[in-house]
Amino acid sequence: MTQEELDALMNEDLDNLPEEIQEEAKEEQTEEIADMPEEGSYGKVEATKAWPPPPPSDDNKVVHQLDDVTKESEEKANEILEEVEKLGDIFMDTEEVLNSVKEVVESNLETFEKLSRKFPSINTFKEQAEKTKDVLNSLDDAINKMMDGNDATMDIMDKMQFQDIHRQKIERVINIMRALSNYMNALFSGKIDDEKRVSSATHIHGDTTTEDVVDEADIEALLEQFGKK
Repeated sequence: MTQEELDALMNEDLDNLPEEIQEEAKEEQTEEIADMPEEGSYGKVEATKAWPPPPPSDDNKVVHQLDDVTKESEEKANEILEEVEKLGDIFMDTEEVLNSVKEVVESNLETFEKLSRKFPSINTFKEQAEKTKDVLNSLDDAINKMMDGNDATMDIMDKMQFQDIHRQKIERVINIMRALSNYMNALFSGKIDDEKRVSSATHIHGDTTTEDVVDEADIEALLEQFGKK
């Protein structure tokens, strides 16, 4: 690459470069843009990215989020259990009503069968007996469905117990995290309050940047300050 090409590349004047170099430069710029975080995406956690960690806002505090999850999941689980319990009561009450109706229909069937046998020439008694049998069969199907629905509600309530187990697991993780946090705080605690500590420069001599570099005068002043204590 000639000096003119280097100068054009440094000045981002791609039009003066050969086509091959222009294509390579454009590809590099495209890759850099693709790797940059989108606007407003700071703070989003992505496992495949190495961007800075999100700020410690309420939306990103781990224990805070887990506490919300356990609280909301427990509330919703209780609401679901209450509704399922209502369904179970409805199935049981309906089953009882259908059984009561079944007793009356069975009594009517017995009456029509006796009348049909006593008066075989009257077809009405025989027809009513056949219709009553059909009603009994329908009642039996309805009662069986009510029983199946009640069994299903009981099965749902049993499975909902796993939600409580999951909540307990999350609470155990929270307790471990809090214990580790307290341990780390105790491990790094000092005898001097942070407000009373001497401020330090952001950059010191030898860093790649020269901002806020501590010079010899600053060091001497700092040593003198320590000597007066």
